[in-house]
Amino acid sequence: MPLDLEEQEQVDQLKAFWAKYRNIITSVLTAALVIYAGFSGYQWWRNNQAIEASKLYNTLVTSIGKGDKEQTLRAADDLEKQYSGTTYASMASLVAAKVSADSGNTDKAIDYLRWTADHASNDAYEALGKLRLVTQLIERGTAKDFAEADDLLKDKPVKGFEALWLERRGDWYLAQQKITDAKKSYEAAWKQLDQTKEFPEEGRRLLKVKLDAVGGVTQ
Repeated sequence: MPLDLEEQEQVDQLKAFWAKYRNIITSVLTAALVIYAGFSGYQWWRNNQAIEASKLYNTLVTSIGKGDKEQTLRAADDLEKQYSGTTYASMASLVAAKVSADSGNTDKAIDYLRWTADHASNDAYEALGKLRLVTQLIERGTAKDFAEADDLLKDKPVKGFEALWLERRGDWYLAQQKITDAKKSYEAAWKQLDQTKEFPEEGRRLLKVKLDAVGGVTQ
């Protein structure tokens, strides 16, 4: 059926609009499809990474149960190399650090904790990595170790870890026989705990022991 004049005019306007803007429209649609495809691909990649990382982490847990230190550390190393962006890699490095420290290999433990501090998948694991790294550095006790620990403690504490940061600073002072400074840091940590009700009771008791050892809370 032939179009009337008004309909024909609308068709002509549509054709003119398309002729003028089709390249732009096509480019925008193509870009949108590319972005969507890229996002979908990234999500698939992330999910796949998490699944594969979880399998490797299960291997690590099984190895710990068997007392297989070599397999435990190998699984942790593989997680660091292949799945560094996952939470499993951060957890594995913390576990591997403890296994290494318990077996007397402080240097290896420090290497794992440095990795966690630098590559942790979230703030909480980064904080744990730094705090445990400070502890290992203090225990090793060279001038270089104390300097590195000092630098770590100068970082702004992750929210919720303020008391532990102050406690580690107290440990840092105490290891160098700076009793007055250690006491001030422990006292500041103790006061901070009053604002952190969910802090583990075991942690409170340990801090109290440290504080009592340097003279207790100043009244």
